[in-house]
Amino acid sequence: MVQRLTYRRRLSYNTASNKTRLSRTPGNRIVYLYTKKVGKAPKSACGICPGRLRGVSVI
Repeated sequence: MVQRLTYRRRLSYNTASNKTRLSRTPGNRIVYLYTKKVGKAPKSACGICPGRLRGVSVI
């Protein structure tokens, strides 16, 4: 039978701050792991240059 999964936090909606991935524990259970939000590279400060700064790692 399929194992049912429940969120581990109070927030029960699939929002941007509640993204999860599946993980298998050493006890062979499948649980949710919460993922971090993906960052973005900083924008240029001059105001003329479009887009993000190249070569700067994502913060």
